[in-house]
Amino acid sequence: MRHIFSAEKRYVERLSGRRLSDPASIPSDNVEALFEFSQTSRKQLRKFIETFPAQEWDVPQDFKLLNNSLRATPRKIVVHILMHEIRHWAQIATVLRLSGLTGEFHDFLFSPVMGGEFRREQDKASSA
Repeated sequence: MRHIFSAEKRYVERLSGRRLSDPASIPSDNVEALFEFSQTSRKQLRKFIETFPAQEWDVPQDFKLLNNSLRATPRKIVVHILMHEIRHWAQIATVLRLSGLTGEFHDFLFSPVMGGEFRREQDKASSA
């Protein structure tokens, strides 16, 4: 999980021109610390999105990633951040399902995020 959150944090740092933090300082075996780190990282992402100048979203920037160079727009990088997290959370959900840990619906549509409501309708045959 540390990888999921640290990627988000480090991309925001890159886009903001800040020095990259060291994710190794976050213990990978402490769930509370990991989720605290995730909340901080998400807060920084939201602040970046809210304050980044509109005219700069589609201006390509150059970045160094390990021994590679990347040229991409801030818009593409933010989309990548979200897709990266979705992909990894789906992998985690798959491992849990394959291990026999199942639960309610996990699709975004059924979540309380952004409002809406989901109710189970009582089966007419079982309610008679």
